[in-house]
Amino acid sequence: MAIELACTKSLRRPWGVLDLSPWNRATNDGLSTGEVWYERPGKPATAPSLLLKLLFTSQPLSIQVHPDDVHAKSMGLANGKTEVWYVLSAAPGAKVALGLKQRVTPQQLRAAVDDGSIADLVVWRAVSANEVISVPAGTIHAIGAGLVIAEVQQRSDATFRLFDYGRGRELHVERAIAVANTGRADVQVRPSRLTDERTLLVSNPHFVFERVALEPAKILSLEAERETWLLALDGDAVVGSFDIGKGDAIFAHSERVDIHTGKIGLTCLVAYASHSPLPNLLRRLTQPAAKDAGQQKDIQGPPSLTRAIADSANGRMEAIQ
Repeated sequence: MAIELACTKSLRRPWGVLDLSPWNRATNDGLSTGEVWYERPGKPATAPSLLLKLLFTSQPLSIQVHPDDVHAKSMGLANGKTEVWYVLSAAPGAKVALGLKQRVTPQQLRAAVDDGSIADLVVWRAVSANEVISVPAGTIHAIGAGLVIAEVQQRSDATFRLFDYGRGRELHVERAIAVANTGRADVQVRPSRLTDERTLLVSNPHFVFERVALEPAKILSLEAERETWLLALDGDAVVGSFDIGKGDAIFAHSERVDIHTGKIGLTCLVAYASHSPLPNLLRRLTQPAAKDAGQQKDIQGPPSLTRAIADSANGRMEAIQ
């Protein structure tokens, strides 16, 4: 049982940036920061199963791939790495790569790595703020320059680089080819409205990712039955006993978390360990910490909410009007 204000860890990357504002208030020490990880404070007995991070890019990242659970365990790793990106900001022309233009054999992929043509073999597409991109394990992918991205992923460092723009870092070509889907990427799932407050971004076997928009001056509770991460995108609120604003994150597990929104409300991303959306994730409270069932009310969406959540588990999520 826990409600914690997440601490942050900055990671230096050759493709990073100097200025992390407005998402992070870390002092600029003249070195490029590419990633900011959100971590539980202290030394928890059990490590979270999910990792929430921010990515800041001034150059393209490597073209890479992550193993799925089966491949990871065959290599002695605890689990694979499926991830989802939410674009916080994008410079004009910013783009990401996802999958290959056509299916190739392992030998053809190895040749494309050797001669550098893999940079043209991957499918690049332009992205803009508030887009969401699902990256299942096994998908060959890359992130271009000029982006700030919030990422949620299975907690794993298993990254196999195929191409790194001559930066001199280690490549992992054989391992990458062994775990990669050497064809086109899976079709992306469109965000779908669950309630007035909740938009489902992605639901996969490992976690659910939602965008939540709360009105000003409201009291609600977040039912964090399972491992749950909340990242503030805009506005402010008191979450549990913590004042949060843009760029702050909360970790909760096996707790009901009271949320008191500020004058302009709170927009946030919420990720939790589940294979389908939880119907009662949010409740309205008539007073703080209401325990009696008569003092709280589920935030109800359209009558088709239950059906929509069931459909999402079967990959049939549609926009709810």
